[in-house]
Amino acid sequence: MIKENELKSVLLSEEEIKAIVKRLGSEITADYKDKNLLVVSVLKGSVMIMADLLREIKLPLKIDFMAVSSYGSGTSSSGTVKIIKDLDINLGGYDILIVEDILDSGATLSSLKEILLTRKPASVKICTFLDKPDRRKADIKADYVGAVIPDEFVVGYGLDYDEKYRNLPFVGILSPSVYGG
Repeated sequence: MIKENELKSVLLSEEEIKAIVKRLGSEITADYKDKNLLVVSVLKGSVMIMADLLREIKLPLKIDFMAVSSYGSGTSSSGTVKIIKDLDINLGGYDILIVEDILDSGATLSSLKEILLTRKPASVKICTFLDKPDRRKADIKADYVGAVIPDEFVVGYGLDYDEKYRNLPFVGILSPSVYGG
């Protein structure tokens, strides 16, 4: 599955991830009681956290998906955000919770939040599995954060490098020899 020299180390184990998801689910359940919740997954990276998080949110809700890109096959954001797949639901009256795998430079999420706000939802909040504040360029913060991580290139649990490693059940730090860093 993965060669020994491809990872520097494991950053978050399966057990740590399960605890994070359970905590986030409890917080979101408490905060969205009596709200009209629409959970929006930002594809592809958030698929793992989205699926697990939905099982931990103990409320009626709807889900939808967006595909947004600012990376291509590189390791840093290009700064240009493009919508590849848009939402299918009219957002009027919904309390939107964007679920993202990682908040890095913030360019993608900042643009996405602005786009969704123009569609007149009741509210828009962000849940990110991982937060990498040392790389932030946009003025944006997540409302729900799974874990704050150092400025390392991470893969696993939905996070990828060139579409690989998403299916790892843990989060690992990718060896720079893999991506030429």
